Amino acid sequence: MEKPGRTVVVNVSSGLASLTALSDPDHPAHFYPGVAYPASKTAVNMLTVQFAKAFPAMRINSVEPGFTKTDLNGNTGTQTVEQGAEIIVRMAQIGPDGPTGGYFDVHGRLPW
Repeated sequence: MEKPGRTVVVNVSSGLASLTALSDPDHPAHFYPGVAYPASKTAVNMLTVQFAKAFPAMRINSVEPGFTKTDLNGNTGTQTVEQGAEIIVRMAQIGPDGPTGGYFDVHGRLPW
């Protein structure tokens, strides 16, 4: 996996992992009542940062695919699986000069 400039890791996170969003009473994520799911995705983001520092030749990022219709949410999401996969595929294709240690959605970098 450590071939220089050839390894890309895309960790699938969630908008519910953003401490910034969860702390903002004007953000929809603020009202999510669960604990385990956001905490697990926040841990994914922390691992992303730590692995990116440990393996600087790799491109390691977290992505937020958006509120996607899946069995996990009873198919209540607002977008298709194909739409949710767009950021995952895009980040999987970044080159050796691409970002690393970041958190992204289809619009760009997200706040932690």
